[in-house]
Amino acid sequence: MSQTVDRALSILPLLAEGPANLEQVAKRLGVHKTTALRLLRTLHEHGMVYRQQDQRYRLGARLFALAQQAVENLDVREIAHPYLAELNEQCGHTVHLAVYEENEVVYIDKVESRYPVRMYSRIGKPVAITVAAVAKLLLADLPEAERRAVAERLQYPAYTARSTPNAAAFLKELATVREQGWATDLGGHEESINCVGAPIRGADGRVVAACSVSAPNVVVSADELIELLPLVRRTAEAISREYSGSAPPDEPDSDEPDSDEPDLGEPDPDQPEPRRQVDDK
Repeated sequence: MSQTVDRALSILPLLAEGPANLEQVAKRLGVHKTTALRLLRTLHEHGMVYRQQDQRYRLGARLFALAQQAVENLDVREIAHPYLAELNEQCGHTVHLAVYEENEVVYIDKVESRYPVRMYSRIGKPVAITVAAVAKLLLADLPEAERRAVAERLQYPAYTARSTPNAAAFLKELATVREQGWATDLGGHEESINCVGAPIRGADGRVVAACSVSAPNVVVSADELIELLPLVRRTAEAISREYSGSAPPDEPDSDEPDSDEPDLGEPDPDQPEPRRQVDDK
């Protein structure tokens, strides 16, 4: 990354801490005030920072508008689908993607099992919210007060002997899911169907969706399915990184060319450019 761009971007997290004056910005960047001023003026022209009446700078409205637009244009299903298809290819079982919307947990994507025994779930269909692994992951991430309110207004159908019986038991399980970062449904909705799932997180760390692998007992046992949990979690983490725009750990920037040339920095704007000497012919 060029030194100019790096310095300009370094100003934004500084101003996220609160308004700062020119001297404070220059000191944080370790540059002359004229250099800091030039960077601030450029950011101001693009609406990224705003100069207040007291001459301090804060983050500009354009930056927030761009962030909101970016979030609104993110399609977690579009981003997740290639990863879900790869997960399905690796394990062979049914893969689901679900989100929490309007007090329901809904499947928004599904990749079918390669085995003859298929599940009746379908895209757009609400899941059994008190037992499904994806539902537990999505509800476990809610703030405590909201989580408790949701649990207390739900009905608790006895789908099987393993179904969640009441709000107290559900809240206890959500606390466990929240702490461990994954969830299961081992015969809670259908005696013969087991499921393991993991959360997909946005840039703020909040859970925006959940993915899962499900299989019937006739294909794979519950213990064998749980052995796929590391694979499911890696898939969810990969989707989270792409959705939030964060790079994998220790991954170098492949677009940055290697160079042994030193970065000479920027010329001081107060210094005149050297005069070119022209030979008379």
